[in-house]
Amino acid sequence: MKEKLLLIPGPSPVHPRIINRLSLPTVSHVGPEMVTELRGAVENLKKIVDCAQGEAFIVAGAGTLAMEMAVLNTVARGEKALIISHGYFGERMVEIFKTFGLEAEVLASPWGQGIYPEELEKKLKESSYAAVISTHVDTATGTCAPIEQYAALLRDREELFIVDGVCATGGIEEYMDSWGIDVILTAAQKCFGAPPGLAILVLSPRALEKRKSMASIPAYYADLLRWLPIMQDPAKYFSTPCVNEIRAFYEATLIVLEEGLEKRFERHRSTARAIRAALREMGFTFFTREDFLAPTLSVVRYLDGLNDKKFRQILYDRGVVVAGGLGPTAGEVFRMGHMGNLSAEQVIFALEAIESTLISLNFPLKPGAAVEAARSYLEGKKPS
Repeated sequence: MKEKLLLIPGPSPVHPRIINRLSLPTVSHVGPEMVTELRGAVENLKKIVDCAQGEAFIVAGAGTLAMEMAVLNTVARGEKALIISHGYFGERMVEIFKTFGLEAEVLASPWGQGIYPEELEKKLKESSYAAVISTHVDTATGTCAPIEQYAALLRDREELFIVDGVCATGGIEEYMDSWGIDVILTAAQKCFGAPPGLAILVLSPRALEKRKSMASIPAYYADLLRWLPIMQDPAKYFSTPCVNEIRAFYEATLIVLEEGLEKRFERHRSTARAIRAALREMGFTFFTREDFLAPTLSVVRYLDGLNDKKFRQILYDRGVVVAGGLGPTAGEVFRMGHMGNLSAEQVIFALEAIESTLISLNFPLKPGAAVEAARSYLEGKKPS
């Protein structure tokens, strides 16, 4: 079967270099190759998120494990956190707090919208917290939070600022040192474009000191103090890491740095604008409010008369995979990822497939018009 172009909100398409690294023979988890590449992945990750003095952690697991680890290592029982929720994954963070008997207040926006900095500022005047937690990009709603502005409000306060960067890190600016972020949690399979299987965290010195001040936490594998010696010296052993996935992630971090961070972030923005210009030309609108649109994915409302399952099946048959809606948006939207190492050629292929799918379903489109709208952005003819 011919390979499909995977444009769901993660995993994202995997670059051939990363596939090649993943396919290398498995080596000893404490041998010289693994020591070099895990150490390299840790150092590269810290460069990508601007964290000179903190510590990075790369362990077997998914983004949800990273969420759990971020919470359990920074918020103790008896303390209270503020969760800024923009949708599905903010709600998941609330569930994690409830599961472990931790206390949190929730500052939530309607799905498809976001919390403005002024709303957070007002909340912070009313109370103080052990931590403030925000999803950067919610993959269900497409909302991209103004993280830099949130961080500015917290810079002179005691709260730790924890950012869920699963659908942002490596594709959108996240500067820990210069902005004042204390924890970034993320995963390998979205903006990094590596295969899934890794829970990834970066902690500021202040966040790590908070963990050290906590006598114990309700976790064993998820206790960062057990992983810290391994991240500092990968020749040591705590639990067997997923060797091949880490080697692949190391290659992914090299690709990010070789492209250059500013160039990569700008490419994500221009790609998003290109795709949205084309989709608007086809008549689509977006679920997410304009001022919260994310550079990494789009949540697209269906045209009247366009059936979710039929549209996605025909598109799949034409070589492109997009995702349906989550929760209350199921059947009402499709979600299209445009992150990681996606090329302009892949973007054009996907848009041509969407256009031809609509034409096959008798929607009155001018062939080629949508793709031409996208090319103007991809070729730099319009400001991004």
